Amino acid sequence: MVLIRVLGPFGAEVNGESVPLGGPRQRGVLALLVAARGQVVSVDRLIEDLWRGEPPSRALASLQAYVSNLRRLLEPGRPPRT
Repeated sequence: MVLIRVLGPFGAEVNGESVPLGGPRQRGVLALLVAARGQVVSVDRLIEDLWRGEPPSRALASLQAYVSNLRRLLEPGRPPRT
């Protein structure tokens, strides 16, 4: 079970174990998705919000890496690329 804490320090637990969520932008991806409450968040919106309108040329690759890292952390039993 995944538990996301949003009151107090932002954090996550998987099966009762605290998960290191990484740097500020990776944590920001998770925060934006949690705040969307199950709604689809477009790649463009994520990039706009994460880099505050000034994304680097490799923003898409960075975003994909953040999502991949979060999936690996929050779904440790999930096979890669599924």
